[in-house]
Amino acid sequence: MGLIIWLIIGGVIGWLASLIMKTDGQQGIFLNVIVGIVGAFLGGWLGGLLGIGGGEINDGNFSVSGLLMSLVGAIVLLAIVNLFRRGRVR
Repeated sequence: MGLIIWLIIGGVIGWLASLIMKTDGQQGIFLNVIVGIVGAFLGGWLGGLLGIGGGEINDGNFSVSGLLMSLVGAIVLLAIVNLFRRGRVR
Protein backbone atom coordinates (compact mmCIF):
# COMPACT_ATOMS: atom_id res chain seq x y z
CA MET A 1 0.00 0.00 0.00
CA GLY A 2 2.89 2.37 0.74
CA LEU A 3 4.22 2.03 -2.82
CA ILE A 4 0.86 3.05 -4.27
CA ILE A 5 0.75 6.11 -2.01
CA TRP A 6 4.32 7.04 -3.03
CA LEU A 7 3.34 6.79 -6.71
CA ILE A 8 0.19 8.88 -6.28
CA ILE A 9 1.84 11.56 -4.13
CA GLY A 10 4.90 11.56 -6.41
CA GLY A 11 2.69 12.01 -9.46
CA VAL A 12 0.82 14.93 -7.91
CA ILE A 13 3.99 16.62 -6.65
CA GLY A 14 5.73 16.11 -10.02
CA TRP A 15 2.69 17.42 -11.89
CA LEU A 16 2.48 20.54 -9.69
CA ALA A 17 6.21 21.17 -10.10
CA SER A 18 5.95 20.80 -13.87
CA LEU A 19 3.07 23.28 -13.93
CA ILE A 20 5.10 25.78 -11.89
CA MET A 21 8.17 25.31 -14.10
CA LYS A 22 6.05 25.31 -17.30
CA THR A 23 7.36 21.91 -18.45
CA ASP A 24 4.02 20.10 -18.22
CA GLY A 25 3.62 19.80 -21.99
CA GLN A 26 6.98 18.03 -22.30
CA GLN A 27 6.38 15.42 -19.62
CA GLY A 28 4.03 12.52 -19.33
CA ILE A 29 2.59 10.93 -16.22
CA PHE A 30 5.56 8.57 -15.83
CA LEU A 31 8.08 11.42 -15.80
CA ASN A 32 5.87 13.39 -13.39
CA VAL A 33 5.94 10.47 -10.95
CA ILE A 34 9.73 10.14 -11.27
CA VAL A 35 10.23 13.90 -10.77
CA GLY A 36 7.92 13.85 -7.75
CA ILE A 37 9.62 10.91 -6.05
CA VAL A 38 13.16 12.14 -6.73
CA GLY A 39 12.03 15.63 -5.69
CA ALA A 40 10.74 14.20 -2.39
CA PHE A 41 14.15 12.72 -1.65
CA LEU A 42 15.92 15.89 -2.76
CA GLY A 43 13.57 18.07 -0.70
CA GLY A 44 14.02 15.87 2.36
CA TRP A 45 17.77 15.98 1.98
CA LEU A 46 17.81 19.78 1.51
CA GLY A 47 15.45 20.21 4.44
CA GLY A 48 17.72 18.10 6.63
CA LEU A 49 20.75 20.16 5.63
CA LEU A 50 18.99 23.43 6.33
CA GLY A 51 17.43 22.21 9.56
CA ILE A 52 13.91 22.68 8.21
CA GLY A 53 11.38 20.00 9.07
CA GLY A 54 11.29 18.65 5.54
CA GLY A 55 12.68 15.19 6.07
CA GLU A 56 9.42 13.69 7.29
CA ILE A 57 8.19 12.47 3.92
CA ASN A 58 11.28 10.33 3.42
CA ASP A 59 10.53 8.66 6.75
CA GLY A 60 7.02 7.72 5.63
CA ASN A 61 5.20 10.36 7.68
CA PHE A 62 3.15 12.70 5.54
CA SER A 63 2.87 16.30 6.71
CA VAL A 64 2.30 19.65 5.07
CA SER A 65 5.91 20.72 5.59
CA GLY A 66 7.13 17.44 4.11
CA LEU A 67 4.90 17.82 1.07
CA LEU A 68 6.03 21.42 0.58
CA MET A 69 9.69 20.39 0.82
CA SER A 70 8.98 17.65 -1.72
CA LEU A 71 7.49 20.25 -4.05
CA VAL A 72 10.52 22.49 -3.56
CA GLY A 73 12.81 19.54 -4.27
CA ALA A 74 10.90 18.70 -7.46
CA ILE A 75 11.07 22.35 -8.61
CA VAL A 76 14.83 22.43 -7.93
CA LEU A 77 15.21 19.17 -9.86
CA LEU A 78 13.30 20.56 -12.86
CA ALA A 79 15.33 23.78 -12.72
CA ILE A 80 18.56 21.76 -12.83
CA VAL A 81 17.25 19.67 -15.74
CA ASN A 82 16.21 22.84 -17.61
CA LEU A 83 19.60 24.40 -16.94
CA PHE A 84 21.41 21.47 -18.56
CA ARG A 85 18.88 20.99 -21.34
CA ARG A 86 18.50 24.59 -22.45
CA GLY A 87 21.41 26.35 -20.83
CA ARG A 88 19.08 28.49 -18.70
CA VAL A 89 16.35 28.16 -16.08
CA ARG A 90 12.93 29.30 -17.16
